[in-house]
Amino acid sequence: MSSSPSVAEPRPTPLSEQREFSLRERIQLWLISWAAYLAIALIGPTLRYAVSWEEEPSQPDATFEKPVIYSFWHRAVFPATWIWRKQKIAVMVSRSFDGEYIARIIERFGFQAVRGSSSRGGSAALLGMKGVLEQGETVAFTIDGPRGPKYIAKPGPVKLSKISGLPMAAFYVALSDAWVLNTWDEFMIPKPFSRALVRLSRKTVVPSDASEEQMAEYRAQLQAMLERVTRFAEENIARVGSSEFSTRSL
Repeated sequence: MSSSPSVAEPRPTPLSEQREFSLRERIQLWLISWAAYLAIALIGPTLRYAVSWEEEPSQPDATFEKPVIYSFWHRAVFPATWIWRKQKIAVMVSRSFDGEYIARIIERFGFQAVRGSSSRGGSAALLGMKGVLEQGETVAFTIDGPRGPKYIAKPGPVKLSKISGLPMAAFYVALSDAWVLNTWDEFMIPKPFSRALVRLSRKTVVPSDASEEQMAEYRAQLQAMLERVTRFAEENIARVGSSEFSTRSL
């Protein structure tokens, strides 16, 4: 896939806003982030991907569109990191320990990490994501992160669509063969040479004058999008490699 147009480098988080980690935590962060980076870099190239859309993209061979506000479940971070590497997609991650190692991992694959969450730093992070969209790029939310509840969409993308005027959509990555960790999100690590099916939803825009009641309705729509693409991908993963779901080299 061709590289995306160059954009301004993201501004680093001011030191006053960065969380301080203990020596033990810093060592753990170094070990976890490098181990995960190596795992993704080694397993990723062996995967066979197919991409499926609810509505046809503007470019037939696209794997995502921009500028769009995407949402996906936390459990799919591993395959999503590989398929959309080096695209400078901005991802909101929390300032927690888990968020920090995720940020370090994805930044090594060419993503931008915007720190903030629904509980802390959310407003500033939304403005950072809005700035990325204004540059013509794409953003993504691990929508049930950083610690759940699992498979419940938070309101961030709905708010961002309202203030930016840009569409939101959802995607999911199903795997034919994966190790599923005993974590809150049932995190997936694909086994080498497994198949992956990416399913992307149709897009919708939240009006700038949407009321609180309408915002709740759009959040319910986002939840339905996520559930719909998840169900489709899981039900059709066995068909990856067929004429309908031909694999791509990424």
